Amino acid sequence: MKKLVAYYSRADENYFGGSKKYISVGNTEKIAKRIASLTGSDLFKIEQKIPYAKDYDTCIIQAKKDLQMNARPELIALPNNMEQYDEIYLGFPNYWGTMPMAVYTFLNKFNFSGKTIYPFCTHEGSGLSSTERDIADITQGANVLKGIAIVGSLVDKENEELERWIKNEI
Repeated sequence: MKKLVAYYSRADENYFGGSKKYISVGNTEKIAKRIASLTGSDLFKIEQKIPYAKDYDTCIIQAKKDLQMNARPELIALPNNMEQYDEIYLGFPNYWGTMPMAVYTFLNKFNFSGKTIYPFCTHEGSGLSSTERDIADITQGANVLKGIAIVGSLVDKENEELERWIKNEI
């Protein structure tokens, strides 16, 4: 069986420990690509058909509204054959204490029974929050293991802890 790194990431204007700046590659995408390289996993980017705004303040308003409405934004695409994967690394930025609603859309589309899910998130102080429990609730029958939370503004420096997590040492 194969491994998949499925992730939601956002470039454009992001929040970095007290200030905002534009980035061309999202923090979660950087981590997802590292995980795929270290594990030999396939990569799949979870993308909304109608993306959030490029500016940070509008984006967080849109994301909060989707959360309050329990929305399931339409996705551009889905993996063709999820049955071939028995291990899934699931990545996302922490939005309002949970995953972006597009990740919920992704999780609702498949049966994860018997699969192992490794959550990872990027954040600026919220950690994993309730995401491990949220994932377990949606993916009944999956084995949701301990996740890792990486401070977004440190993703370009993060290596040792990520490698230990992948090796199940933390």
